[in-house]
Amino acid sequence: MCPKPKLYYFDGRGKMESIRWLLAAAGVEFEEEFLETRDQYEKLLQGGSLLFQQVPMVEMDGMRMVQTRAILSYIAAKYNLYGKDLKERALIDMYVGGTDDLMGLILMFPFLSAEDKEKQRALIVQKATSRYFPVYEKVLKDHGQDFLVGNNFSWADVHLLEAILMVEEKKSDVLSGFPQLQAFKARISSIPAIKKFLEPGSQRKPVPDDKFVETVRRVLCMYYDVKAN
Repeated sequence: MCPKPKLYYFDGRGKMESIRWLLAAAGVEFEEEFLETRDQYEKLLQGGSLLFQQVPMVEMDGMRMVQTRAILSYIAAKYNLYGKDLKERALIDMYVGGTDDLMGLILMFPFLSAEDKEKQRALIVQKATSRYFPVYEKVLKDHGQDFLVGNNFSWADVHLLEAILMVEEKKSDVLSGFPQLQAFKARISSIPAIKKFLEPGSQRKPVPDDKFVETVRRVLCMYYDVKAN
């Protein structure tokens, strides 16, 4: 039996959360080692485990993988969540890339000042409702299928649901003008593996708090102010 994938990151969302989501969607159990001190991080660096001196890192199938997109692509391909051919894979890559752009606005949110958080919250909602959600609403409406690509559950669906829930944390009724996405959210959330991941006690991480921010700053020696766009 192959060992479970092992995830090296902080005890919080950040860039690792999408990896947790995708593994959970694939029904794959995983272990985690949380970075809490600078010494832990330095040990990984000195051991040569962090190819580009960054986390996330995932140990899986005899590899130590870094670079979030590479890790996600590998998991999606391994567990048949990456389409049936090159055309479907290209669509999945496009949709995931768009969703990533939206999620990038949210990932920096915990590190902002109180004033900048309010500006960023408004920007997140504005971008979601005017640029990103309309695309997925149209895709679902035009092809009339349950999923974004090829009427098969894929990485694109997992990524979009994660993003929807993140934006709803900033504005609970953000989907009020998007009936297709409301139905999509309900469908994907009811898939057994996803439903399990959304239940209390799973390895899904909560909204980042001050403790998470301080841990990241301490481990990465990141003691400068992050500015909103």
